[in-house]
Amino acid sequence: MTVVEPRPPLPPFTLETATQKVRLAEDAWNSKDPQRVSLAYTPDTRWRNRNEFFVGRNQVVEFLTAKWAKERDYRLIKELWAFGGDRIAVRFAYEWHDHAGHWFRSYGNENWQFDGHGLMAMRHASINDLAIGEGDRKFHWPSGRRPDDHPGLSALGL
Repeated sequence: MTVVEPRPPLPPFTLETATQKVRLAEDAWNSKDPQRVSLAYTPDTRWRNRNEFFVGRNQVVEFLTAKWAKERDYRLIKELWAFGGDRIAVRFAYEWHDHAGHWFRSYGNENWQFDGHGLMAMRHASINDLAIGEGDRKFHWPSGRRPDDHPGLSALGL
């Protein structure tokens, strides 16, 4: 029998704990470490990402490895939209460039459902990409965690 280590904060979420969960997810994704990110999900997590559907941590790692090979200089901001019980909804934006140096800002929404251990059991993501000029970028922190004093999506008008 496998022992599951809790991943606080745990449901049911409050405004404070839902906000913490969103920031922890943002920090993990900004690490661009597929293994690290995958540990926030149940072993049999179910995902819809754009038009792709997959199940399990191994497929999460495969997906994220390919994603970050394509999406270079990736910087992400997530913002809490709504929460209740074991579910959280977020909106997000991230900036990246392709191999040719063309910049994009990707906008989206995610719906998350967690198990009792605080692991994400389901993730549904809808995402749109917008080509931007390098001068239109708004996310300028060094690779990794967004600094605490960097504006969020609402403050940036996104």
